[in-house]
Amino acid sequence: MASIHEFRVEGITGKEINFADFAGKKILVVNVASECGYTPQYQQLEELYEAYKEKLVIIGFPSNDFGGQEPGSDEEILSFCTVKFGVKFPLAKKVAIKKAPIHPLYQWLTHKEYNGVLDSEVAWNFQKYLLDEEGQLIASHPSAVSPLDDTIINWIQS
Repeated sequence: MASIHEFRVEGITGKEINFADFAGKKILVVNVASECGYTPQYQQLEELYEAYKEKLVIIGFPSNDFGGQEPGSDEEILSFCTVKFGVKFPLAKKVAIKKAPIHPLYQWLTHKEYNGVLDSEVAWNFQKYLLDEEGQLIASHPSAVSPLDDTIINWIQS
C-alpha cells in the first residue's frame, strides 16, 4: 500500500475508521495506554486535536503490548479516555503492535518495504507517527516527545 488512506480499521465503538476520509488532512497515529507514565499525553493529544482539527486528525490505537499497561476492554478504555481526559479524537479497537498477529496498519507504519519511507520499531506507549495530507509517512517520534512539542506543532502548521 502506498498510502495510509488505503486502510480501514475498526473503531473502539465498532464504527469503521476509513483513513481515506482524512485525505487532505495531516494524520497523527499514536499507540495509547491507560496505565502508563505517558498517559497524561491524552490531554495534550486532545488539546492538539481541538486546536488543529481543521487540518489534523489524531487516531489513537490502544495496545496492551507494552508492560501490560492497557488491560481494559474497549468499553473501559473509551470510558477512561472520555471521562478522565475528554478525548474526542478517534480511537481504534485495541490492537497488537509487537505481539503476533501485528495489526496490518502497524506493519505498514514500521516497515520501509511497505511505507516506502522508513523502518521503525514501536518502543513504548505513545509513539507518534506523522503522515502528510496525501497519507505518506513523514516521521516517527518516540514516547518522550510531547504532542505539543515544537517539531510537531511546526509540522502541523507547515
